[in-house]
Amino acid sequence: MTPEEILKKRWGYDAFKPLQREAIEAALAGRDSLVVLPTGGGKSLCYQLPCVAGPGLVLVVSPLIALMDDQVAAAREAGLAADALHSNLKAGPKREAYANLNSDKTELLYVSPERLLTGDLYEAIAPRLILAAVDEAHCVSHWGHEFRPEYRKLTEALDHFPKAARMALTATATPAVRQDILERLGLRSPAILVGHPDRPNLFYRAFPRRDQSRQVLEVVQRHPGEGGIVYAQTRKDVERIAAKLKEEGVSCAPYHAGLGATERQQAQHDFVNERLDVIVATIAFGMGIDRSNVRYVIHANTPRSVEHYQQESGRAGRDGAPAECTLLFSASDLATHRWLAKKDFTLPPERVRALEKQLRDIGRYASAPVCRHGLLASHFSAPYPPEGREQEGCGACDVCLGETKGLPDDEALLTAKKVLSAAWRAEGRYGTGYVVNLLLGRPNDRMEHNGHDKLQVFGLLKEAGEPAVRSWIDQLIVQDFLEVTEDSEYPLLRITAEGRALCQNKGSVKLGLPAQPAKGKKKAKALKTVSADFTTDDEALFDRLRALRRALADKAGIPPYVICQDATLVEIAAAKPATPAALLEIKGMGEKRVEKYGALLLAVVAGGNPEV
Repeated sequence: MTPEEILKKRWGYDAFKPLQREAIEAALAGRDSLVVLPTGGGKSLCYQLPCVAGPGLVLVVSPLIALMDDQVAAAREAGLAADALHSNLKAGPKREAYANLNSDKTELLYVSPERLLTGDLYEAIAPRLILAAVDEAHCVSHWGHEFRPEYRKLTEALDHFPKAARMALTATATPAVRQDILERLGLRSPAILVGHPDRPNLFYRAFPRRDQSRQVLEVVQRHPGEGGIVYAQTRKDVERIAAKLKEEGVSCAPYHAGLGATERQQAQHDFVNERLDVIVATIAFGMGIDRSNVRYVIHANTPRSVEHYQQESGRAGRDGAPAECTLLFSASDLATHRWLAKKDFTLPPERVRALEKQLRDIGRYASAPVCRHGLLASHFSAPYPPEGREQEGCGACDVCLGETKGLPDDEALLTAKKVLSAAWRAEGRYGTGYVVNLLLGRPNDRMEHNGHDKLQVFGLLKEAGEPAVRSWIDQLIVQDFLEVTEDSEYPLLRITAEGRALCQNKGSVKLGLPAQPAKGKKKAKALKTVSADFTTDDEALFDRLRALRRALADKAGIPPYVICQDATLVEIAAAKPATPAALLEIKGMGEKRVEKYGALLLAVVAGGNPEV
């Protein structure tokens, strides 16, 4: 069978997504490859389909232990003989996995890097291995956002399988990270397949953070009953935001390293299985979340890098339907990340430099009044708009939607000079709050004692209001015209050499004026955007199909998305197939799924209520 025939038969799709076929062809030809595809771009198919096309074993190295069992379940739904070996595996499944491997039944084996590096699997794997796939390959790079030392040792393991092709996969990699992956994993004359990083179905928004809990709640309330993830910087923030959401009747749970393992696992299990709408988690604590119908991701604090943001926000809209990604920014977040990094005295100089650049880049993304889609694309050295998509602005970010407006160049320069003059007059001896009060003309005892209430800069931006002034200070910090120093008991705001030069008209500056979207503005449900002709009856059928899927998932002990995605149920509800052959024409329904679930799905379409 051709790869297209296998795709249709096993996975129920008529055509490959960009670069999937090229990756599969490289693997089948025994050629190494680097595959960079955005979240939702179908990376897993690149190594799963070769299991079917060629006899042998495919090994997948992944750090996401929490996801492996779900990945195995999804592969088995497509008819693959898949197993996983990792530290969380219980005795029964572990014995079964070893038995399958030793009897040559296994087609697809997931392992963690630590598990592979113990070396005891080499002998069992080597004779049948046709492809070794390294997922989340950016973890190998010092310049990446999730460097893991054990990834640097993987080449030692891969060298035990000289005849097997190697495939490195990641969703996020700058050119420097891509080069590091090629070298560190010893890829041999590889096919380099880099997809465009843009996710056109995602609506990106970035606003100054003023009232964290209230701003988070406003976004959540635009998505009643839909799945969402909220990231916060500390455990305390997580607990506070989760408590606030619960008070407002939102179905949610906290998730951070300070909770017991059982409580964390239950929260993740309930969210993935759609018994929980929202999960609130620390940015620092990774989550193996593969739920396909997450409709929004909120960063209540700024992440450590653009790569982190691309990866974490990318958990929204994996099914291709519209989803919202909102980032609440404060320069203090960057200071916190910097402070935490300084506590690690073992970091080599190149890693420290990389972290500093990552903080500058995410700060620019979050505060510059420039198209968010364009900024993300340029960070990964990709053109925007992508080739073949001609458009004026993305139409899917706060800047292009007019929610954040850039000041004209002359007004931005004049405003920047006013802010910088206040910081200069304060002589770098005071914090941000003091300078804000100075610009707003708010006198207090300390200011009067210093005589600063008599300065020309006193009240210079009184009409602008505090949110705008604080936002402009953050934007000037990100652009290196101001800096927050921590060489005293309190953080102090100081003008930089670049800031002094700007005051003398040397250089340029961009400033934006944020304006939050209208309160209570409700986004249309994703299912209505999938099918423009979706009727009330179709929606009712979709809900019944989802209920069936939930019951099937509960019985099998797997997440609902493993059975099929929302987009597949939407298409069934709209097309109303009456026969197995018609069901096979629905995207995402391969032969295995129709054989397993077809009769039940058709019964629901016909108006029945079958027992599971």
